Amino acid sequence: MPTTLPSDFADLEPFAEWAIPTEKARYDKRVASTMDELQAFYDAAFPRMEDALVYLEQYSMDDLPNDAKGLLWLYCSLVTVSFPVEVWRQPRVPDSGASSFDAVLEPAV
Repeated sequence: MPTTLPSDFADLEPFAEWAIPTEKARYDKRVASTMDELQAFYDAAFPRMEDALVYLEQYSMDDLPNDAKGLLWLYCSLVTVSFPVEVWRQPRVPDSGASSFDAVLEPAV
């Protein structure tokens, strides 16, 4: 399997499946995951967030290499799983029933 993250983040490679480029796909993965899976990803990625920010800030958005895009998308996924891990303790929004949302437009990276 090719490396999707910068070599400085090889420890996060087991979670490279979270390097998902669209908001809907990140949300779909979140709700299809168990809390144990969300917690494991959160526990691995959260402590490296500052390192990731420093790494990504060396590039402009127009010049991100593919491995840096993977890192950016992985941290977008971390944002997606943070509330379920920190607050709700479940992958879905509590008391939301069958509600859903769709992003009409995705940012280009």
